[in-house]
Amino acid sequence: MNSYVRCKLILTEQNPPLKPYDQDAWAELSDSTSSDLGSSLILLRGLHNRWVEFWLNLPESAWERTGIHPEHGQVNLAQILQSYVQHGLGHIEQMQRNVDAM
Repeated sequence: MNSYVRCKLILTEQNPPLKPYDQDAWAELSDSTSSDLGSSLILLRGLHNRWVEFWLNLPESAWERTGIHPEHGQVNLAQILQSYVQHGLGHIEQMQRNVDAM
């Protein structure tokens, strides 16, 4: 969700600051540890539907729009998409390893 919001900020503002967050601390919060998986999957599906719509309708001129991340410096929309493709593939590999281990 954070990356989706960052993409929208980059598209609608000039070189916005992109706030980092502590994903490990977020993962320890009760909504991450005790919610049922179904709710998370519904949220993820909706988010991805919106994000796909965002990417499919992004004007060619917008791919190089940038934001400033305090840990990664200047990043553009093309870089963000590439990093989240790799991020998603990493999750798929992790799930496959878990299935294989069962």
